[in-house]
Amino acid sequence: MGSTRGRVRVGKYELGRTMGEGSFAKVKFARDIETGENFAIKILDKEKLLKHKMINQIKREISTMKLIRHPNVIRMYEVMASKTKIYIVLELVTGGELYDKIASNGRLKEDEARKYFQQLINAVDYCHSRGVFHRDLKPENLLLDASGILKVSDFGLSALPQQVREDGLLHTTCGTPNYVAPEVLNSKGYDGAKADLWSCGVILFVLMAGYLPFEESNLMELYKKIFKADFSCPPWFSTSAKKLIKKILDPNPMTRISIAEVIENDWFKKGYKPPSFEVEDVTLDDVDAAFNETMEPGNLVVEKREERPVTMNAFELISKSQGLNLGSLFEKQMGPVKRETRFTSKCSANEIISKIEEAAMPLGFNVKKNNYKMKLQGEKSGRKGHLSIATEVLEVAPSLYMVELRKAGGDTLEFHKFYKNISAGLKDIVWKTGGIEENE
Repeated sequence: MGSTRGRVRVGKYELGRTMGEGSFAKVKFARDIETGENFAIKILDKEKLLKHKMINQIKREISTMKLIRHPNVIRMYEVMASKTKIYIVLELVTGGELYDKIASNGRLKEDEARKYFQQLINAVDYCHSRGVFHRDLKPENLLLDASGILKVSDFGLSALPQQVREDGLLHTTCGTPNYVAPEVLNSKGYDGAKADLWSCGVILFVLMAGYLPFEESNLMELYKKIFKADFSCPPWFSTSAKKLIKKILDPNPMTRISIAEVIENDWFKKGYKPPSFEVEDVTLDDVDAAFNETMEPGNLVVEKREERPVTMNAFELISKSQGLNLGSLFEKQMGPVKRETRFTSKCSANEIISKIEEAAMPLGFNVKKNNYKMKLQGEKSGRKGHLSIATEVLEVAPSLYMVELRKAGGDTLEFHKFYKNISAGLKDIVWKTGGIEENE
C-alpha cells in the first residue's frame, strides 16, 4: 500500500490487528514470540483512566478476571504495565459471539440451547462461589471458542465481595435493560446471584425463541413489563422448559429459583456433564504492581516498534474468521451485519478510502483519516450516544484489499442501519465472486 507501519512488541508479545475498541481500551491479537501461541491483549491508556477516575473500576475488573479459573470463562494470564499503558493478556477466543449465531441463524433447537445454558450456569455458579457477580450477562458477552465451547467475557460491571454493603446486598444499578432483573431497577438493593440468574433466564429464552421476552421501545413500558414478568413463551417451547423459565423469571427474588435448584432441574440435567478442572491458587501481585505508580522502571515493559509493510499475514487473516473458517471472512454486499463487517475490493487503497468518505458524509458522519484508517463519527446522538465506526483498509494480496468496518461506539442496531445505507454507495468498489456469494 506504499507505506510502512510499526509492528509493536510488548515484552515477549508481538501485537497484531485490532479486534475491538472502546472508550478506554483496545483489544489486539498477539503472539508469544517464544512459543508461537496466540492471545488477545487488552490495552488500557493510564492517562484516560486517571482523567475519568476509572482506575478503581478497571483494577476491579482485572482483579475479577484474574480470580476466575474456569473452562467456560475467558482466562486472564498476566498483567503488565509501561509508563503510559496497562496490558492484560487474555485467552484468544476465535468462534465469535453467541449473539452472532442467533442473529445469523435464528433461534436454536432446544437441545443446543440447553447445552449452552448448562455451560453458562456452570460458569456463573463458579463465579458466585468465588464471590464474583457479573451483572451484565447477555448473549453479546458470551463468546464461543473454535470448538463451540461457551466462554463468558466482559467483567467490566462485575462486583467483588467488598462491594456488598452491611445488609448483604449490592446497590449499584447497571447492566443492559432488557436482561436486568426487576430488583436491580428499583434501587433497593439486590442479591447479585439471584440477579445474574434472572439474566441467564432471559438468555435461555432468547436462545430458544430468537427474540427477547421483554422488549419495548419506551423504557418505562419496558420496566413495567420486567417488574410484572409480563411475557409469554412461544408454542414450540417444551412444557418442562416453560416451567423452568417461569421459575427463573420470577419478579420476586425471594421466591425465584436458585442456581442450585436449576442444576437439579430435570430439564437442565438432560445430557448434563459437570465440568472437571483443577482449582488453582491465584495471586493479584501482578495486578497491584501494574497499578502501582511507584513501580521501579526496571519492572515496566517497553514498547518496541519494527517498521514493515502494511500487509496481512496468514495468522492475522485466519484470526479474523469465526472458528478459523475462512469462508466467513467475506460477507455478501447486503449480508448479515453484526458489530463489524468486511468486504473485499480490487480498487486501489486510495480509491477505497475516497469512496467510503464520499458515501459517509451525506449520511451525517464526520470523517477523520490517518493513512489507511478512518474514524467515522455520527453528528447526531443516537440511543447509546454518537455512532462511531472504525474503518481500515488492509492488503491481503497484490491488488486485493480487505475493508473492515467496526462499530467503535454507539448502538449496534444503528450500525446495522448505517451499513445498509452506505452499502448502496460502495457497490462499485466491492469485489464480487460467484464462489463466495454462492457459499454465503
